Amino acid sequence: MTTRDTLTDAIESNESDLVDLVGDLVEAPTVTGDEAPAQEVIIDRLEAMGLEPDVFEPSADELADHEAYFETSSYEEYGYEGRPNVVARREGGDGPTLTLGGHIDVVDVTEAEWNREPWSLTQEGETLYGRGVADMKGGLAATLIAMETLDELGVELGGDLLFQSVIEEEDGGVGGTLAVLERGYVPDAAVIAEPYDVPNVGVASAGVMYFRVVVPGKSVHAAWGHEGVNAIGNAATVYRALEELDAERKARIDYEPAYRSNPSLEGNVTNLNIGTIEAGDWPSTLPSRAVLQGRIGWPPGETRAEVRAQVEDAVAEAAANDEWLAEHPPEVEWFGWQAEPHEVDPSCEIATLAKDVGEDVTGRSGSFVGGNAGLDERFYPLYYDVNAVSVGPDGANLHGADEHTTVPSLLEAAATIAAIAVEYCGVEE
Repeated sequence: MTTRDTLTDAIESNESDLVDLVGDLVEAPTVTGDEAPAQEVIIDRLEAMGLEPDVFEPSADELADHEAYFETSSYEEYGYEGRPNVVARREGGDGPTLTLGGHIDVVDVTEAEWNREPWSLTQEGETLYGRGVADMKGGLAATLIAMETLDELGVELGGDLLFQSVIEEEDGGVGGTLAVLERGYVPDAAVIAEPYDVPNVGVASAGVMYFRVVVPGKSVHAAWGHEGVNAIGNAATVYRALEELDAERKARIDYEPAYRSNPSLEGNVTNLNIGTIEAGDWPSTLPSRAVLQGRIGWPPGETRAEVRAQVEDAVAEAAANDEWLAEHPPEVEWFGWQAEPHEVDPSCEIATLAKDVGEDVTGRSGSFVGGNAGLDERFYPLYYDVNAVSVGPDGANLHGADEHTTVPSLLEAAATIAAIAVEYCGVEE
C-alpha cells in the first residue's frame, strides 16, 4: 500500500475515537471570551501524545504596537486572563516546519432555535450536530487524530509540526493566532482546519470591519415634537444611504473564489450590514441620539482605508443632503474587527500540495476557494511572509442553529492533513 493508503486506513480505524473527541470538545462550551474549558481537553490530549504544550495567556500590551493589532470586543469585555492559547511542537528533523490546528472558540447559541442540544454531540447516521462540530472543533479533532495516527504508525517527520489551538478567532484573532506568532511560533507554512469541505483548499479571506454611526437629534416632549428632531428618523436617512452603498458595491465588486464552492455568493461577495440600533428611553420623548452599529466585509482587492472612506463618504453625503443633518453631522467610529483581506497564490507549494493530496485522499476534484469570511489565516502571509491555507471538513449552519458536519468528511480531513504533513515535512530515513 502507498503511504497515503496506510494513513487513510489507520485514521478510519480511529473513527470512534475521533467522534468521541469531537463530543468532548462540544460538551465543553467555549463561546468567545471563555475558551478555557475545551482547552483543557486539548491539553490532556497533547500530553497523552507525550508532548509538552505551551499554555499561555496573551498580553494586549505586548501586541499593541503590531500593525495587525486592534482591541477586540471580547478583550474589551473579558480581558485575556483565563483565556489561554495552547501550542505544542512535535519535533522532527531539520526540514520545514508546518503549523496545524485552528481556533477553539465558537459563537453563542439561541437554544430555542435548535432542534437538538447545542452543547452535546448528537449523531444521526453519519451526521454530527452541535455547536462547533464544523466551526471548528471538528477540524481540531481531525488534526489531533492525524497527529496521533502518525505516532501510531511510527512516522518520524523530516521537520517539526506545530499544533495550535487558539482563542477569539470569531472576534478577530488578535489574542489568538497573532499572539502565537508573536511568541515565536512562525512556521514555513500553515494548514488551518477550517470547514472548507476537503478537497477544496481555502486560499483567501475577507476583510472585516465593525463600525458605529452616532446620529444626533434634538430632544423634546412628544407634545411639542415640532420643536425637536427625532434621531431615529435621522438614523433612517443614514441607514438608507448605507443600503445604497451596499447595493452599489455588490454590483461593482466580484471575486470568483468566493463563489466557486457556493454559487449563491455570486453577486454577494461584499456585504454591509447594520446589526444593531439603539435610541431613546421614553415613548413620549423625541430621542436626541441614535447609534447604528454595523459590519462591512469584502474580498481581496481593497484596503481598509479605501473601504472606510466609502462608508464615511456615504454617511457624509446623506447628511449633506439633509437640511438639519448638514448642520449637525453624524460621526462614524471604527471598533472591534479591523481585519485586512488576504489571498495566497494558489500555485504556491502548500496550496498545490494540499489540493493534490485532498483530491487523492477523497477521489474528488477540489477548487481553490475563499474570500467571503474573515479568517486567522491572514496573519501568516500579510505580516510574516508565510503561506497558510484552509483544509477541513464540510459544514452547514455555521453560526446558526443545528450546526452540523459528517463523520466521513472529518475522516477525510484527518487523512488529508496527515498526508500533507508527510509530504511537506518529509520523512526521516
